[in-house]
Amino acid sequence: MGMRGPAGAQEPPGGQVWYVAYGSNMAAGRLACYLAGGRPPGAARSYPGARDRRMPVRSATVELPGVMYFATRSPVWKGGRAFYDPDAEGTVRARAHLVSVGQFSDIAAQEMYRPPGHDLDLGPVLAEGRARLGPGRYETLVSPGDLDGVPLLTFTAPWRAADVPWTKPSAAYVRLLAVGLLEAGAWDADGIARYLASRPGAAGQWTAEEIMLLLADPADPADPPGSTGSPGPAGFTG
Repeated sequence: MGMRGPAGAQEPPGGQVWYVAYGSNMAAGRLACYLAGGRPPGAARSYPGARDRRMPVRSATVELPGVMYFATRSPVWKGGRAFYDPDAEGTVRARAHLVSVGQFSDIAAQEMYRPPGHDLDLGPVLAEGRARLGPGRYETLVSPGDLDGVPLLTFTAPWRAADVPWTKPSAAYVRLLAVGLLEAGAWDADGIARYLASRPGAAGQWTAEEIMLLLADPADPADPPGSTGSPGPAGFTG
């Protein structure tokens, strides 16, 4: 699959975009909460879901330039959250989900603690590669390029990775990210464990061996702490 960046288009072709998840929404079970709605077992909040509740048409693995790091503190996961710094040196492993503009807008709205139901104006981010919708932690849109002619879009914080304190992620959150990467099918468990253990916020706090043990846990990876519920990556060439 060819991937290049940023295309400079004003409107996505066919009304579709790739939602690039680099955190918990890499896992299909967790993403389903943002599309179908509902409260995951043990979660502190309910998600209203998207207007279009269907799962993605397709998913693909991608590797983006930049770094994924853990910062702030999630009240649900009791530890650091994943963020993306596209300007840092490194490579981010991620999963791109092919969704409609409306679905992407509704997923983003829920991450921004805004009510879903309105399409975002994607013109600025598609033209410039970045657009800040607000000061919140997931209110900055980023388009790192396109895949097969369809724009890649994600959201992150407005700050740089080096500008904020890093926070150790919880065991449940690390496991969910590991499961999401394993579901993608492009990386083996050992490589995933080493990747996550090297991310800022996790480095020095988690070892690859400890993350491998988390992957052996039979608990449902979509469940937050305290819950009782049960092909190769595309390379960036632009």
